[in-house]
Amino acid sequence: MTPTPSTVRTAHDRGITTLTLDAPHNRNALSARLVGELEEALSAAGDSVRAVVLTHTGNTFCAGADLREPPEPAAFVRLMRSIVACPRPVVARVTGHVRAGGLGLLGSCDIAMAGPGATFAFTESRLGLAPAVISMPLLPRMDARAAARYYLTGERFDGAEAARTGLITGAAQDVDAALAPVIDGLRRASPQGLAASKSLVTATVLENFDRRTEDLIAHSASLFASAQAREGVQAFLERREPAWVL
Repeated sequence: MTPTPSTVRTAHDRGITTLTLDAPHNRNALSARLVGELEEALSAAGDSVRAVVLTHTGNTFCAGADLREPPEPAAFVRLMRSIVACPRPVVARVTGHVRAGGLGLLGSCDIAMAGPGATFAFTESRLGLAPAVISMPLLPRMDARAAARYYLTGERFDGAEAARTGLITGAAQDVDAALAPVIDGLRRASPQGLAASKSLVTATVLENFDRRTEDLIAHSASLFASAQAREGVQAFLERREPAWVL
């Protein structure tokens, strides 16, 4: 029997480990399998690794939760916290679309750079849900007014707006050229210096995880079990408007 291809590819180059989300058939959606493989790949990055780059195949970085094979909320929270707590910097390289839970991955990374093809949207409210668990890495970093607007409306916005709101570090026409000095700087830094410096800028985010994880997992589960969420998800899968659209 032919083995099932991995949803996460790993490559190494001069102290940088690149993890590539590689499930383009479902737009790199957060399936239970992808979440598990990504956490395993992240934990496998050894002490010799100076930084981790998280990127993707296809035109979508991550479409959010796989509604047909969703991960357990606790497993996804554990993945996001692992990215934040990883002693090595994690850099997101985004050249495609990011939706819903995919923004939680993005917000967990230390540095995020987007190319001109990147778009972003918090689509949960349109499904009868809310960006509950992904708020833990995002709200400490995003502009509060911007978070209110995009959480509530589900509007799509571009890389320049994502950078203005603090969702990402920057947007560029050539994402690799923009990341080149970042990667060079990480290669020049000492492992101890990187770990100690990262701990300073992630302390508030980790405190948010420690304080709110249990309540937000329960909140997320209750929303997914609701009648409105069932209607929203079914409408999404059937490519129609949900019943509440005016």
